[in-house]
Amino acid sequence: MTTTPIDSPIVWLHHAGQRLGLVPSLGGGIAAWQVEREDAPFDLFRPWDRLTEDRYKLASFAMLPWSNRISGGGFEHDGRFHPIEPNRIDEPYPIHGDGWLQPWECNQPAPDTLELRLESHRFAGNPYDYSALQRFVLVEGGLDQEVAITHLGDDPLPYGLGLHPWFPRSDRTRLTAPVRGVWLSGDDPLPTRHTREFPPTWNLTEGIATLGSFIDNAYTGWSGEAFIDWPEAGLRLNMSVPAMRPAPGAEPDALCLLYRPPEGETFCFEPVTQPIDAFHLPGRPGLKVLKRGEAMSLAVQWRWQDLPG
Repeated sequence: MTTTPIDSPIVWLHHAGQRLGLVPSLGGGIAAWQVEREDAPFDLFRPWDRLTEDRYKLASFAMLPWSNRISGGGFEHDGRFHPIEPNRIDEPYPIHGDGWLQPWECNQPAPDTLELRLESHRFAGNPYDYSALQRFVLVEGGLDQEVAITHLGDDPLPYGLGLHPWFPRSDRTRLTAPVRGVWLSGDDPLPTRHTREFPPTWNLTEGIATLGSFIDNAYTGWSGEAFIDWPEAGLRLNMSVPAMRPAPGAEPDALCLLYRPPEGETFCFEPVTQPIDAFHLPGRPGLKVLKRGEAMSLAVQWRWQDLPG
């Protein structure tokens, strides 16, 4: 592996005791998000090492115009089949959309804000024509992040969104997120059935270790709230998706996805609008059909704090 940094410039934003770095040329991804502390900066997302263009090595990236996998070589909509080719080596299915594979344009409209913009027209033969915006605002104690997409094509198409952050972990790192159920899967890992009976160490409501058995599954009935604890750093990171929080008295019905590899120093916890392979699930849960000029968005509030106690 090369030890020479690749030529993909990072755009840095410094504000409110934090540093945020974006890589517009690599899918509009995030290189790093750090909180400045007296001893040393702490990486809230796993930082990019600048040695590879593999987007999976970035700190985070946006998933659009769909998230996760599509089986069957594509999908049918309004009586027409739309083929989509695999887009990652060693991955049999197209995954995470195509925005993460294209360069974005970056600007800074305010001292605390960076924006990324993309206009995509049937990239790599995909059926989607759209414009997209990512907005990052550093606030006291955290980051406000939003991704929005607008359909530009003549024919309506189903859309989905998600964020793909990587987090550092140790054997003490824990993740807690109120959920009601989970989509189980085969080795693909495409969903095979939904259940409210969690396998051992899978129940996010109770809080789980982020090192453990393999998980690459979508959870249902999520409250739109979650937190990650790093006891060795004395820090907690709260995630809140306001639009996904249930109305008073309503059942939570949001979605999230956990990727917990059995080894390594990172894991992913992803806010998403649809489960894996939603294009081929009954009712296409979470997908939103957009007509020309219609839009959808996903906004996340990240807040860090000293770990209680």
